[in-house]
Amino acid sequence: MKQASSEIPALHEMFRDAFKIGAAVSTGIISTQGSFIAKHYNSITAENEMKPVEVQPEEGSYTFDAADRIFEFAEAHGIGVRGHTLLWHNQTGDWMFRNAEGGPCSREELLARLQTHINTVVGRYRGRAYAWDVVNEAIEDKSDQYLRETRWLEMIGEDYLHQAFEMAHQADPDALLFYNDYNETDPVKSVKIHKLVRSLLDQNTPIHGIGMQGHWNIYGPSIEEIRNALKLYASLGLKIHITELDLSVFRHDDKRTDLKAPTAEMLKLQEERYAEIFALLLEFKDSIDSVTFWGVADDYTWLDGFPVRGRKNWPFLFDEQKQPKASFTRLAGLTATQS
Repeated sequence: MKQASSEIPALHEMFRDAFKIGAAVSTGIISTQGSFIAKHYNSITAENEMKPVEVQPEEGSYTFDAADRIFEFAEAHGIGVRGHTLLWHNQTGDWMFRNAEGGPCSREELLARLQTHINTVVGRYRGRAYAWDVVNEAIEDKSDQYLRETRWLEMIGEDYLHQAFEMAHQADPDALLFYNDYNETDPVKSVKIHKLVRSLLDQNTPIHGIGMQGHWNIYGPSIEEIRNALKLYASLGLKIHITELDLSVFRHDDKRTDLKAPTAEMLKLQEERYAEIFALLLEFKDSIDSVTFWGVADDYTWLDGFPVRGRKNWPFLFDEQKQPKASFTRLAGLTATQS
């Protein structure tokens, strides 16, 4: 496979004075693209292989092989690891919420299972993961509703959020603990995220930061919306991580499936967007210390087939052959002028 030239700067080195640069990976991607990842990224996140159902598909039956391989790769190359994720309404085994008869378990039983899960997972990687997305996507998108209706909320109550952070902190007191969400720049949802994190801080919850996923596109959200969200979250005095960054070349309502490659216009807009977004992130480098792309290069992205089945997407700085795109070159120029 053709690899990117060794003459181009390492992506993470371009931002060494500002923040870590990460990528979402799998064991398969590590096995085929390990040297490329090690060159360009100094932080990695398991895209799926550390989610609850992946590491504990059945009660008491843990499958750590994939996660172990990710940590071993990271440690062999001096790369940090963000743990993702401990509590989510998706990709969690149904057994977590059921009693022996198959009905809903009690609040106490569910809390005990959560405690065991977090103790086991975080405890296994204690001192090895520098951060964890403790709770993922607990805020409702609808403007007239605060918290997402999940079994966690229904069966435990709103304090499940505080409890999860307490459990994670007990399992690894030195890890940075984050609340992570998408649509995090939406003016209505950002206020709700701020409200949630503020309420956790008021309860003396051990929360250290907010994860802004950053699933954006080349048309939006506007830089002003991103700036306003960053200012709002930074006002809490916590760290901010951009946790799942990608820039789709399609608007969300664009349903086309006929493109075999991005158009020149798309690539130009993507270049401009990446430049203005990273210029903004650098303005907030006192709050932001980690920026993670939700993938490595355009050969694979979760956006392939989502939200439009059968459609290819090209959201990253490197193309399908791992070659730097104009977006990468633009960022190299941006950081060179600031060094």
